[in-house]
Amino acid sequence: MKASLKKLSSFALYSCLGLSLSFTMLLTAHAEQENTQTSAEVSQGFITDDLFIYMLAGSGTKYKILGSVTAGSEIKLTGVIQNEYTQIIDDKNRTAWIESKYVSEKPGLRFVVAELNAQLATATELNSQLDSQLNNIKATMTNMHDKSSQLNNEIAALKNQLATTTSKLKTQDTDIQKQWFFNGAIVLGIGLILGLLLPRLGGKRKSSVDNWK
Repeated sequence: MKASLKKLSSFALYSCLGLSLSFTMLLTAHAEQENTQTSAEVSQGFITDDLFIYMLAGSGTKYKILGSVTAGSEIKLTGVIQNEYTQIIDDKNRTAWIESKYVSEKPGLRFVVAELNAQLATATELNSQLDSQLNNIKATMTNMHDKSSQLNNEIAALKNQLATTTSKLKTQDTDIQKQWFFNGAIVLGIGLILGLLLPRLGGKRKSSVDNWK
């Protein structure tokens, strides 16, 4: 009888311990559930400017270390927060947990500096392209100026040639007029001479005819 009571007492004790352990586990799960926040979408985040941060397999130091993430790195936030740890996806597509105090939704100084350097490189390249285009425009303008000077010289030469030709034409017209005047004078002189000689020749022939009669 005593043995039976002892077994029954041991069974009751183990049952109580089991119920107590189960109740404790339920309370822990409920507390973790209350500390857990979830989000349907993955958002962008950044690691703060500390040297490096360890990534853990779970939301606590009791979980193993999966690696580290560099300060200022861009990460993805799953929206899950538990026990002051935030679940992230790093640039190598690894899902891990890090302390929430090292997570920021704003880029750190290293990320900003890298972005500014990229913008500076882009601006420098654009400036080089603009300088090249400006040099090409200057070369084109110089070439056009040289052609304009050449055309101006050709126009000046043509003007001189036209003036010379015009002067020659005027001189030629004057010479022609002089030649015509000279020829007219000769014709007039010949006419006067003939006018004076023909009457005399006619008078002599008339006297010869009269003598024959």
